[in-house]
Amino acid sequence: MSATGLDVFDTTLQKTHQWLNELMQIMGWDDKDRAYLALRTTLHALRDRLTVDEAAQFAAQLPMLIRGFFYEGWDPAPKPPKVRRKEEFLAEVAWPFRARVPIDPEPAVRGVFTLLSRRISEGEIADIRHMLPQEIRELWEPE
Repeated sequence: MSATGLDVFDTTLQKTHQWLNELMQIMGWDDKDRAYLALRTTLHALRDRLTVDEAAQFAAQLPMLIRGFFYEGWDPAPKPPKVRRKEEFLAEVAWPFRARVPIDPEPAVRGVFTLLSRRISEGEIADIRHMLPQEIRELWEPE
């Protein structure tokens, strides 16, 4: 029996839960809400540094629900912000956590990047990493 009445919705809910559970395992967290917020904020920070074409290619590999919050609030018209420093990128990810339990954004970003490396094609990850400034690209590498 379908939980939502539509198989496509059930499938994307299941895949999204799998992604969040995997991120919680990577991070050693037991809070799905925190994992969701880390995933969403990191995806938004990443998205805002990609070209429109690259963002669309990347998003095509995301589960439908995650693709929806990847695009949430996006205005593709402006040029990507000139964030070149790791600290600026991490501050952008940490900002939404300010009203909740604060997190150390660097391990959260590294965890999301690990998840993406497991779930997105190697070629797409290489394309995205190539577009990022060196300091931010280094967050994709193991500590």
